[in-house]
Amino acid sequence: MIYIGSDHAGYNLKEELKKYLVELGVDFEDVGAKILNPQDDYPDFAKAAAEKVVKNFGSRGIVVCGTGLGSCVAANKVKGARAVSAWNEEAAKQSREHLDANILCFGARLQTIKETKKILRAWMQTEFSGEERHKRRLEKIREMERNLS
Repeated sequence: MIYIGSDHAGYNLKEELKKYLVELGVDFEDVGAKILNPQDDYPDFAKAAAEKVVKNFGSRGIVVCGTGLGSCVAANKVKGARAVSAWNEEAAKQSREHLDANILCFGARLQTIKETKKILRAWMQTEFSGEERHKRRLEKIREMERNLS
């Protein structure tokens, strides 16, 4: 399951990505925005997607805002979220293989739909490598989360 969300700046790209997910036969849930509202805020939708991903083991998320950066920061505030902003297919693959990234952030103003689809496809087709060094590093990140006040 993919949980997908965006603010107003990412709304149109999110709607295009939903069509692409249908083409690929991927189940998804749109966590908002449900309408184009120039007054909405990206943290609301990044949080909604991240919380769903963390609660539903094995699921992933996609969040879209103007640059993908603010949504990425906001999503990563949810304990257990590993949100990344991938600028090309190789970065998307590495984020899955090495980081077991569970949320992918896109910038609607920074990438074309064609580029975005390529990145998304690479990210979705790549699994976590499970290599010991990557597991060790992820455990260190989880330890950091546990120690947050």
